[in-house]
This record gives sequence, C-alpha cells and structure tokens, in this order.
Amino acid sequence: MPAAKDFKSIPRHVAIIMDGNGRWARERGLPRTEGHRAGAETVRRVTEACTEIGVEFLTLYAFSSENWKRPAREVAALMKLLEQFLRQKTPEMIEQNIRLQAIGRLNDLPKSCQDQLHRSIEATSQNSGLTLILALSYGGREEILDGVKSLLESIERGHLDKGMIDTEVFSKHLYTRYYPDPDLLIRTSGELRLSNFLLWQLSYTELWITPTLWPDFGRETFLEAVREYGRRQRRFGGL
Repeated sequence: MPAAKDFKSIPRHVAIIMDGNGRWARERGLPRTEGHRAGAETVRRVTEACTEIGVEFLTLYAFSSENWKRPAREVAALMKLLEQFLRQKTPEMIEQNIRLQAIGRLNDLPKSCQDQLHRSIEATSQNSGLTLILALSYGGREEILDGVKSLLESIERGHLDKGMIDTEVFSKHLYTRYYPDPDLLIRTSGELRLSNFLLWQLSYTELWITPTLWPDFGRETFLEAVREYGRRQRRFGGL
C-alpha cells in the first residue's frame, strides 16, 4: 500500500471529469445505466486511493447542468443511482473518515435526492479526513454568473465596495469558496476539453488526460496520474 512518502509531491486537491460510462456500456452491449453503475464503483476505488496517500480534497464532476438535456429516462435513472449511492455509501464514508460536500445548483435536483444529500452531508460533517465534493447540476459558466449576482447583491446591501473587488474577493462568492483550487485535473476517456467544469478554479491546475474509460479507471491509473503530477514543475506564471 503506497503512502505519501512514496510520491515526490501529493496534490492537495484533485478534480476529476468522469467520462466514458456510456461508451463502456455500449462496447459491452449493456444499457447506459449499467455504465453509470460501474462508474459508481470506480468512485469507491479512487476515494480509497486518495485516503491512502493523503489527498485532502477530491471533486468529482458527477452531473453537469447540460446533463439535464439527456433523455428523461436516463436522467431519472441517474438521479435514482445518485440517491442509492449516497444511501449505501454514507456508512462507508463515516467509517473511512470521509466528509461529503456538494456544489452546483442543488435545488434543481429531485427533492428525494436533495433530502438524501443533506442527510449524507450532515452524517459525515464531523469527519476530518478526505473531503469528497460532488459537482451536481453544476456548470462553470453558471457558477461564475451566480458569483457575479452574489457580488452585486453584496454591493447593493452595502456589505462590499466595488473598489475592493479582486480575484480573492470574487472567489469567495463562488460555490467553491471553502476549498482550495484543484492542483490536478484528471479526465478519463481521452476527451481534450474542460466541458464547463471549474472554469475559474482551473487556471493553474495541472491536466492529466487518459484514454481509459471511467469504469475501467483503477487505483493504479490514479496513482500513475499522481506520480506524473509530482514530476511537473508548477511556476504559476513565474520563472
């Protein structure tokens, strides 16, 4: 079992675009829902690996704002799977000292999903290990727009002067205000785009793309990404 000392550098915050569930299912002649079910098991493997090596934050792009455009039957199945995942995995998260959080327009989720999400967040709120952040009904552009609206509201209420606005102040009006920006972004299935994910926060994030489909993404592939991260030099625009 690897430990932090086995790596040159450990990213404090890893973000993942989990892509390829549908393709994985299609290649096996299975319904897309089976791909999503298999992908949920990958989440368990990755969270365990994060806990092993000391990653502090893991953000998973679980359901985008654009995903609402998918066929109603698939969306309903995804919401049911999400609710089931939360209900079944919460005892494991408590046991593994994982704290659950969520970002996005959460009020768009079905009420039963919202209720289970709130129960799971509350049940894990005292945990002090890995913080697992699910991006649900999330879009990067929508987050920035909501941040602008929040900023304008603060100005209108007299809580903020417009001359005080800088990147740090604006960041405090985003969904991610309680978390550091990601150090490493992993995208599976080989696609080379951000897909409206954490557009503000990924400015200086290291990107690692793999052709592996998300259901096939295992512990060793994740550790390979972390090793590659440790070999890179992060200058943040400096020399």
